[in-house]
Amino acid sequence: MDEERRAGFGYGTLPGHPECGEEVFLVETDQADGSVWLTVRAFSRPVAWYARAAGPLVPLFQAAYARRCGRVLRRAVRRDARRGAARTGE
Repeated sequence: MDEERRAGFGYGTLPGHPECGEEVFLVETDQADGSVWLTVRAFSRPVAWYARAAGPLVPLFQAAYARRCGRVLRRAVRRDARRGAARTGE
């Protein structure tokens, strides 16, 4: 049976943070073809004056962070695949 696997977590900012918001990170693996997907969703609003001043730049930083998470995940998956192949002699 083809089964999709999911794992993830979310978090929200604490009082005193310059932004008020939440992020969710979700990793999904399709068992049928082995593809792995990372979804990062975030929303926030500025609270501190300097966060409001940086307003238009914040989404750019969030997007850059999401891309970095994807690159790190890809490296981790490739490394684990190489280790698995070495253990099984493939």
